[in-house]
Amino acid sequence: MKRVYLDNAATTPMAEEVLEAMLPYMREHFGNPSSIHTHGRETRAAIERARKQIAALLNTSPSEIVFTSGGTEADNFALCGSIAAKGIRHVLTSPLEHHAVLHTLEHLAKQGRIELSLVPVDAQGQLDEDYLGQWLAQHPGSLVSLMHVNNEIGNLYDLHRIGSLCREYGALFHSDTVQSVGHFAHDLQALPIDFVVGAAHKFHGPKGVGFLYINAETKIPPFIQGGAQERNMRGGTENLYGIVGMAKALELAHTQMADEAAHLRQLKSHMIARLKAQFEDIRFNGLSGDLERSTHTVLNVSLPASDIGDMLLFNLDIHKISASGGSACSSGSEIGSHVLRAIQAEPSRPSVRFSFSRYTTLEEVDYTIDRLAEILSTAALS
Repeated sequence: MKRVYLDNAATTPMAEEVLEAMLPYMREHFGNPSSIHTHGRETRAAIERARKQIAALLNTSPSEIVFTSGGTEADNFALCGSIAAKGIRHVLTSPLEHHAVLHTLEHLAKQGRIELSLVPVDAQGQLDEDYLGQWLAQHPGSLVSLMHVNNEIGNLYDLHRIGSLCREYGALFHSDTVQSVGHFAHDLQALPIDFVVGAAHKFHGPKGVGFLYINAETKIPPFIQGGAQERNMRGGTENLYGIVGMAKALELAHTQMADEAAHLRQLKSHMIARLKAQFEDIRFNGLSGDLERSTHTVLNVSLPASDIGDMLLFNLDIHKISASGGSACSSGSEIGSHVLRAIQAEPSRPSVRFSFSRYTTLEEVDYTIDRLAEILSTAALS
């Protein structure tokens, strides 16, 4: 068996079609997009075509798409920019957010620029929506930052409902949609939201490039000074071939979205059934075991307590299986997963996040479960 890759929530392999789209802009079309000569105009046109393509797929205007170095920069751009531009003092997020959001807001709170509140979550990672409504009533004109798909436990949150509440109380709404762009359709004309984030490497595009959607009615200042690029919103020469690759990757993702979703739901359902048959005491963190209320890309498994829990990922790697112990940021870290702590997952039970892509096969899932059973059985005997 070749190496099995089940860590697609951390990053996905780049599609061959994406690489082919990028290569001409690595080899031949190398002009600086800010130059006015033919070489520059060629590459500027490629960037604007990519912007129009991404905007069309998200049903929005090209003027509302700003290219960034990835999801983390886009989150920082939206959060810091909106707080500065609107003089926002109160911000609400959740303890389950990616560190790109949590650490940014915690930093601003430590500086005294905002008062940060966290919406309570239950043991399944569900948000307390009553608290959200009550908080907004007490803090109109604030900022809410809540993700669409949780990167560790796969929970899906209702962007329309949250956005409508924010509109009711005049609050800005930012969502880290890194795990959902390219896997779920987004109609930004219909969605009550101010900021949406995408990262190409989460949907089979290149690393180091992403975008921020900024609602035309929401004005924020530039994030990087020193140039007029991105309509004066982000100085610096654009990642030309990354942007071209991202547009191609998102086009492929939308073309294949229905088929991919059906394939991944089959994989995830099969893995859940096999795990339940293989282990007497198997659980799933958050709502990841619920096919209707979680993304089809993530399954976070809570395994029976074992003496080798801390070494489980290492043992899987020895058996040619790549997975994560939560988010990629905490893999191999003594700190562990802040998401699993927030939902009070039992620390004695090792947790593994398996995440799938269009390239994942049933044979790889079966191989993984067989090796997992072998590792835990050997540990129990010893």
